[in-house]
Amino acid sequence: MATRDVVIVIGSPRENGNSAALALQAAEGVRKAGGEPHVFRLADMDIRPCRACDTCQKKKCYCCVINDDMRLVYPILKKARGLVIASPVYWFSVSAQTKIFMDRLYAFIGPKGHGLKGKSIGILLIYGDIDPFSSGAVNALRMFQDAFNYVGAPIAGMVYGSANAAGEVNENKALLRDAAALGRQVAGGA
Repeated sequence: MATRDVVIVIGSPRENGNSAALALQAAEGVRKAGGEPHVFRLADMDIRPCRACDTCQKKKCYCCVINDDMRLVYPILKKARGLVIASPVYWFSVSAQTKIFMDRLYAFIGPKGHGLKGKSIGILLIYGDIDPFSSGAVNALRMFQDAFNYVGAPIAGMVYGSANAAGEVNENKALLRDAAALGRQVAGGA
């Protein structure tokens, strides 16, 4: 894979939330590794739920019949080296915006298999409780592990921590450094 470009999706409805802060640090890490981050804020996009029509599985074109903003993401994701997903944990799993995005990755299949196969994956999670178990973060982490293992996309790393108020994560310098390092790693940098 020659490119160091990385798609970064922010799954929080908060414009300047904690997930966004981590995602922007990851984007800086991608830049430092010589790549270009392609950042998508899911709450600003028209992404509809999967219809379960299975047309994508028959056509195998790295595309979906739904005419929405995922059509902006698929071609960039196809060429990218990796994907970073930043999400808050709401009600014991990822946000609704993140879940719809994940569901729509079902359509990302082509003649050579799933479009994420071999791509590097980074996960950034923020939750309100201080414990990843009681917050439900482990449910989200397990979903990502299972999904990306299934399609053959190795997870480069998972960075997660606790923050409640918008912007609170900016006080956690170690978590911000880890997010930047994850961005560099997904882009193939040292």
